[in-house]
Amino acid sequence: MKSLGNIRRSFAPWADPHSKPFITFRNITKKFGDFTAVDNLTLDIYHREFFALLGASGCGKSTLLRMLAGFERPTAGEIILDGQDIADIPPYRRPVNMMFQSYALFPHMTVESNIAFGLRQDGMPKADIAARVAQMLKLVKLEQFAKRKPQQLSGGQRQRVALARSLAKQPKVLLLDEPLGALDKKLREETQFELMDLQQELGLTFVVVTHDQEEAMTMADRIAVMSHGKVVQVATPAEIYEAPNCRFVADFIGDVNIVEGKVTAVANGTVEIAGADFKVRTVSEVVPATGAAAAFAVRPEKLKVSRAAPADPGINASEGEIWDIGYLGDMTVLHVRLPSGQVVKTSMLNAQREVDNPIGYDEKVWVSFAETAGVVLRD
Repeated sequence: MKSLGNIRRSFAPWADPHSKPFITFRNITKKFGDFTAVDNLTLDIYHREFFALLGASGCGKSTLLRMLAGFERPTAGEIILDGQDIADIPPYRRPVNMMFQSYALFPHMTVESNIAFGLRQDGMPKADIAARVAQMLKLVKLEQFAKRKPQQLSGGQRQRVALARSLAKQPKVLLLDEPLGALDKKLREETQFELMDLQQELGLTFVVVTHDQEEAMTMADRIAVMSHGKVVQVATPAEIYEAPNCRFVADFIGDVNIVEGKVTAVANGTVEIAGADFKVRTVSEVVPATGAAAAFAVRPEKLKVSRAAPADPGINASEGEIWDIGYLGDMTVLHVRLPSGQVVKTSMLNAQREVDNPIGYDEKVWVSFAETAGVVLRD
């Protein structure tokens, strides 16, 4: 598959057949009584990777993270970290550390004492502790807050203290369980980029659990989308978004329009699907049989809305009627009702402050898209 989207950095050890995984979950199963939280899961994570486990509540992502931390034992399978099976190693002996959503800071301790706590427990010499704490405070830009208590800090500052404490013991892997969930939207967005920069600066492996798609898409080198204890797709954010491997991933990540129909022609990597409103012609790596039922997924921003009919209104186009309009500042969302009754979602970037003769409610319009705009789903 061609590279999709912008490449943040030239880092892709999973694409190198000679690279060895740093963390391997091999046939991992975790049961709680009759309930299977993680179901025969196999997954590889590489050294220095920022890896995200993404899924809805109850999909097994936090259970997987807790098994890596040592807080839960697998019912079956192996967890290999840096070449060592860590199943029988207690949490405090593992070269990992976890940052919790609640931060779990000691309210009676100062910032520097919170950061130093784990180092004292390990018996590190006082001089070394002081040097390490100073290093961590500088790393998270909290030097002037060293003597404050957690309740004297903002939510973002408490998050940084928890991060510094997690990094103070210099773990090989940092585990983050919904680390930004307690922050407001603007601060959460700023902190995402701070975490990315910090992870690259330190050269550590980060594994983050989140249900926030935007968070995972922004920070991670790769994402594992999970459902019912299984990994559904593992890929880069661009690949997850632009080339979902199934209906679940297409529907779970971002907004999507799905056209149902039957395959009418397959030739030279092009598939044609006859739907209720669209005759779809698309370039496709998935090649279904002629006559088979098929689903075509296309993102809202890939759809073009216009008053005038496209050059070939019989292919990848349909007439419709404006059903709803949502102005979001940076973009405008248009819901268009098609002749079959299906409503498709489109989005347009507001590149100018004012638009002459904007499209309004109940207007008759055309919806169209390019042959490369969407993907044929595998199931």
